[in-house]
Amino acid sequence: MNFELCTDSVEGAIKASFYGFKSIELCSALTVGGLTPNFGLIQTCAKQSNLEVHVMIRHSEGGFVYDQADVDLMKIDIEAVKRAGAHGVVFGLLNEENKVSDLNLQLVQLAKSLGLKATFHRAFDFVPDFRIAIKKIVDFGFDRLLTSGLESKAEEGLDVIKELQKNYGHLIQIIAGSGVNAANALVFANSGINYLHFTARKSDGKDSKLGMGKTMLSDEQKIRSVLSLPFDN
Repeated sequence: MNFELCTDSVEGAIKASFYGFKSIELCSALTVGGLTPNFGLIQTCAKQSNLEVHVMIRHSEGGFVYDQADVDLMKIDIEAVKRAGAHGVVFGLLNEENKVSDLNLQLVQLAKSLGLKATFHRAFDFVPDFRIAIKKIVDFGFDRLLTSGLESKAEEGLDVIKELQKNYGHLIQIIAGSGVNAANALVFANSGINYLHFTARKSDGKDSKLGMGKTMLSDEQKIRSVLSLPFDN
């Protein structure tokens, strides 16, 4: 079984490396689904961990519908990710009908030209027809797909994820994410899914001052509880 930790900190990257994760998805603003982190964070995580660093390319919260001006901005961020020493980029562009946008192709081609892996993220879970969407994503050349099976939690979307793994797992890496924990991780593993994505964060317990937000720490207990399960693969 392969594991990816979704994190917004150097500490998270170091912990993931220590516990043997295959990769991290590096973001800022995890409370809104993740936004593009700053250059210094990307570079430091790439230098201080020995795993794959996949960086979120999403510059604004609220959705996944983008135009060419957005794409041009995202291209700048992708080039910066390469300079920072990361291994991949994570994005997903939809059109006004929530179908997979043709604009994705520009970003995939740029990522590939820079030697970066391209992941289509959970924008996939908003599409009206996942069977049409996955074909387009594969045709565009994405390396990985992160999905909760069109549901808020991956366990609820397990049947969709299983179908994706069965029919397309030989063409693109299918990663199950959202709500993955020690109570359900083996359910995914026993269904043929071999890559799990989850967050492991907890508050430091201190009160937030003047609306500046809470300090979050890695939840090592959750990490150990998942990784200690008897996975066969």
